[in-house]
Amino acid sequence: MNTESNEINILNKLSLMFEEFFIFIALLLLVAFFGFTAENFFSTGTLTAILTQLPALTVVTIGMTLVLITGGIDLSVGSVVALSSAVIGIAFTVFELPLLVSGLLGIAAGGCAGLINGVLGAYFRLPIFIVTLGMLEAGRGMAYLVTNSQTVYIGPSIQGLALPISGIGVSASFLTSLALVVLAQLALTRTVFGRYLIAIGTNETAAKISGIRTEPYLTWVLVISGLLAGLGGLMNAAYLGASDPNAAIGLELSAIAAAVIGGTSLMGGRGSIIGAFIGVLIISVLQNGLAQLGVSEPFKRLITGLVIILAVLIDRWRSR
Repeated sequence: MNTESNEINILNKLSLMFEEFFIFIALLLLVAFFGFTAENFFSTGTLTAILTQLPALTVVTIGMTLVLITGGIDLSVGSVVALSSAVIGIAFTVFELPLLVSGLLGIAAGGCAGLINGVLGAYFRLPIFIVTLGMLEAGRGMAYLVTNSQTVYIGPSIQGLALPISGIGVSASFLTSLALVVLAQLALTRTVFGRYLIAIGTNETAAKISGIRTEPYLTWVLVISGLLAGLGGLMNAAYLGASDPNAAIGLELSAIAAAVIGGTSLMGGRGSIIGAFIGVLIISVLQNGLAQLGVSEPFKRLITGLVIILAVLIDRWRSR
């Protein structure tokens, strides 16, 4: 039985590696397409725009990928990003707390939202889709309440996180998100925690029979998703230089699309953080390329929606 299980694990890893390779090829083809069709796509300005927009979506996608691997979903991440950003803005401007303390409070707000999702889903056995859908509305409502439905200007003190570091050319936010990609991939593939998440997503009943207490893991993975969404709120505030309660609307859909494009299954039990990061790059390149081609916002949303549907179809084909 152990030999058969090891063979299945090896086949799954090889399958993910091949998928990551082909996804990377798709990314290169997309870059080449926009490079030839958009006049200034191959420019420092475009690269800088993509790299400054990446961090928030990247960290949120990491959390979403881990949740999807367990067979769950977190629809609340966009609203939690807005809530976290709102908490940071009010803590810094109204209560005049240090930026570090304000940032930690924003991240903690995201963790609390994730904890509520996890407890209700894992211990009260409420459908996680409904729980996080409720948090999507509640989180956005709290962001409006905290900011009085107004954008809170923070200023240069936080924008330094999103500006390129002299001599390196990339921001602290981007370096942080890249480090988290590596750490999350190692945690997923090299630790007991990661193996248990995959086991739960593959068959939760079998995982329980084998002695795994699934509730703590299902709770923790949503707490992690909330904390990462909170960090995304900090990165988003740094990018904007302000806390906008309308920020990150639809971000959960982009995160789901990036994760699924990267090889994560909506059915659970399968996923890759590296693949999800490539998916984030594809989404970002697509959005920036369409903008440079002068595609209007309605058509950009239409094309992004079609990409999401295509990703789901690919996932269904993979499952079969």
